[in-house]
Amino acid sequence: MISFAKKAVLAMGVACAAFPAFAADVSWRVPTSVPEGSPFYVNFLERFAGNVKLLTGDRIEIQPFGAGVLVPALQVYEGVQDGIIDAGHSTPSYLVNKDPVNAIFAGFPGGMGPEAYSAWIYEGGGKEMLEEIRAEEGFKSLIVGLGSSEIMAHANKPIRSAEDLKGLKYRTSGPWAKVMEEYFGAVPTVVPPGEIYTLLQRKGVDAIEWGPPSGNLPEGFHEAAPYIIVPGVHQPTFLWEVVLKQETWDALDEDLKPLVEAAAELTTMQGLISFYNDDIAAMEKYRSGRNEIITLEPAFIKELSDAGTDWMRKTAEKEKAEGRGRMAEILASYNAYKASWSAESSYLIRNQD
Repeated sequence: MISFAKKAVLAMGVACAAFPAFAADVSWRVPTSVPEGSPFYVNFLERFAGNVKLLTGDRIEIQPFGAGVLVPALQVYEGVQDGIIDAGHSTPSYLVNKDPVNAIFAGFPGGMGPEAYSAWIYEGGGKEMLEEIRAEEGFKSLIVGLGSSEIMAHANKPIRSAEDLKGLKYRTSGPWAKVMEEYFGAVPTVVPPGEIYTLLQRKGVDAIEWGPPSGNLPEGFHEAAPYIIVPGVHQPTFLWEVVLKQETWDALDEDLKPLVEAAAELTTMQGLISFYNDDIAAMEKYRSGRNEIITLEPAFIKELSDAGTDWMRKTAEKEKAEGRGRMAEILASYNAYKASWSAESSYLIRNQD
């Protein structure tokens, strides 16, 4: 397999050698599930558009659109499937209710963090497994974003133990919503990203989770609620993708396909590094402000993680018993890689006191 670095270098060489076109050969309108200007929009979708423009020598134009402009925020996948839009940018987290196999790719409590997960995606077969799932749905998938760990909650109430989760009105999505409801008695609700701040500010919910520190900072959640709960045990990392109909992808010139693939992989790596860097500054700002930052005790973190892995196991077993074995197969690959990483990654220096 050609490494990412080699693919990017080859792609840039081809792009630079080509004569610039006066107009793009291909133009895709790509809405996302987040508002225009949000860190996910800028760091993933706009960055991808720029990288595609660079590597294809202007032959492909990606036109980003914020949530709700072309299709509703939580209906991006449907919009592509129905032919309303050329391509869409969203996260598997919003598809867990349709098919729980998406939980593996959305990120889940007890799952791998960004280092291990990115290695599994690109070197351990995860990317190919996601592509197979999307192909069966009629999509071509391009991973364009892996994220750092999220903030577990911005909250109007302190959260320090399982007891604090009982009856908690919590804006969340994906596998975490299931775990909160089924294991801890919380009351999860899903709303589009653009509505989260107002819901929290008006105390329509007790707590919300959305993104990593730097993803939350410009949203102002720290101004709407006094408590910040860390670490992001609920979402150790996360994945965003651009999906398009397979026939749209097949219609591309063959020489453009590897360039778009390289642009997607480049975007993913750049985006993760950018989040890491910006998260540090965001946490410093939070700590210097008026919020109380609550760091969960290790025993509670383990309790939450164990509940997440138990939900994943039971869900995969249920799927298999009903004749759908894919989730169990992919989860086995995921867990094996996680176990190997945990057993052999102690040589890494992570600069933690």
